[in-house]
Amino acid sequence: MIRRPTRLLTTAVAGTTAVLLLTGCGGGDGDGSKANDKIAGADTATSASPSVSASASGSRPEVTFPADAKNVFEDQKTGDALKDAVLADSALSVSSMDAAIFEASTGAKALGFYNKGKALNKAITYVQGYIDKNDTWIGTTRYFDRAVTLSGSSEAYITYCSDESKSFLKSRKTGKVENTPTTSDSYVLYHAKLSKNSEGVWQTTDVVSNRGDKACQP
Repeated sequence: MIRRPTRLLTTAVAGTTAVLLLTGCGGGDGDGSKANDKIAGADTATSASPSVSASASGSRPEVTFPADAKNVFEDQKTGDALKDAVLADSALSVSSMDAAIFEASTGAKALGFYNKGKALNKAITYVQGYIDKNDTWIGTTRYFDRAVTLSGSSEAYITYCSDESKSFLKSRKTGKVENTPTTSDSYVLYHAKLSKNSEGVWQTTDVVSNRGDKACQP
């Protein structure tokens, strides 16, 4: 059983959808050989708990988590400054959605700061799904095998996996936690497209996913 609902911001990675999103991305990032996909700095992880500051810039909104929830992002440092910036803002895009869930608000500032276009519309739907069910989550979600492909200086593609085996749904009303067992659906493969805006922020513009993908399973 899935610990957290299938992300409503994503659609299943099924042939044509993934190809259209990742046109120009290049091959090799989506195969099942995780060892070959590792990039420099793969042993470096960053986390989002209880709060994350996007950068030293005061113009970037803070992303805040409660004490009982955390996102951990591996593969943060590649040795390439541009790729590292893409990875950092991609992580903040993911965490901005979770922060909006914790706030129970689709109007959270960070949500629209790190996501735009299709990704923002899907993110709002995703967050609203939690709000409608009066749910939140606790625990730790791990993001790993994160790899970047650059397309010029203002467009990029990322593939990454998530491990939801240690994060669980929690009812806001009753406080009950759904301690569901680990299955293949606890692991999700993501493909994301990002574009750099005029302020230098790498915004996620679209995401597709495949829950239970063998490439992400241990």
